[in-house]
Amino acid sequence: MRRIHQLVAAAGIGLLALTGAGQEATAQVKVGAVLSVTGPASFLGDPEKKTLEMYVDAINAKGGVNGQKVQLVIYDDGGDANAARTFATRLVEEDKVVAMVGGTTTGATLAMIPVFEEAQIPFISLAGAIQIIQPVRKWVFKTPHTDKMACEKIFADLKARKMTTIAMISGTDAFGKSMRDQCVGVAPSSGITIAHEETYGPRDSDMTPQLTNIRNKAGVQAVVNPGFGQGPAIVTRNYRQLGITVPLYQSHGVASKQFIDLAGPAAEGVRLPAAALLVADKLPDSDRQKKVVVDYSRIYREKTGQQVSTFGGHAYDGLMILVEAMQRAKSADKVKVRDEIEKTKGYVGTGGIVTMSPTDHMGLDLSAFRMLEIKKGDWTLLN
Repeated sequence: MRRIHQLVAAAGIGLLALTGAGQEATAQVKVGAVLSVTGPASFLGDPEKKTLEMYVDAINAKGGVNGQKVQLVIYDDGGDANAARTFATRLVEEDKVVAMVGGTTTGATLAMIPVFEEAQIPFISLAGAIQIIQPVRKWVFKTPHTDKMACEKIFADLKARKMTTIAMISGTDAFGKSMRDQCVGVAPSSGITIAHEETYGPRDSDMTPQLTNIRNKAGVQAVVNPGFGQGPAIVTRNYRQLGITVPLYQSHGVASKQFIDLAGPAAEGVRLPAAALLVADKLPDSDRQKKVVVDYSRIYREKTGQQVSTFGGHAYDGLMILVEAMQRAKSADKVKVRDEIEKTKGYVGTGGIVTMSPTDHMGLDLSAFRMLEIKKGDWTLLN
């Protein structure tokens, strides 16, 4: 069967906003989404919402899934994990969704997991931390690369540049803490020594004291910043203001043009691992992902007037993996759909080539990450 995400991308049809409140009464399959559309993680949640709305509408315009229209029920948690859990409960008890695509942040996802696990509803998260899928939970999947993979990709690039001693400055949010822990865990086997560590809170507006401590630490060859939101942009600006000259690495948690805009000229030279989506037009024609990421990028820009981010791509992948699982199951039955999600094999998405299994509910390997460097206000592909 030809993949529905290729049909949608090729069609380039008009896409209209779709929400639970505005969907027609003919909708029969309810899919939930709890996203951080506003608040500190809005630059992640907003493109996720726009993507889900556009492609659900496009799918319905093509006849829906198995002859049934899809009704998308979206709630905005504002970046609040407690609100996310409340909305998850509402999706289960009141809205009666058959599946969930969402969970913008790690904190929100971890808060919602028990709700969907207890209700036995497939949950495809859009957040980054590895603990979402390790240990494997029967009903929980995710589309983004993990924080552990980000550490491994960064450390491999450092070793290639003959740098082995680093400092870290990490956000204290759930993602920042998780990635920090993963980096500490894989550093010895990667041949990396973490000589100094600093942290910052989600409300901090000046990281100069922490970065001064790093600057004064002898022997540091590079700095790694696990975090997302505005924090990494502040770190980057303060980094340049202090005249620190060793390389700065960010995480895939800033894989959005908004980070470059927030950091300004200070972002020049920053490296980070990210999905191929950010460099769609720079990929060779032989790259299996090129058509998918180029088509998604074109449609997203045309319909929103905005630049793509990997976060919208995570939502696209989550929705298409779910839709294809429903097609294979020939049903919206929760158990059958869950089983088919787990059988996803060779799905070509914006984040990579996905092959899941009973022991792997993400399905990406390290080759799905591309190492990028910011040059002249844009992403450049290193390898």
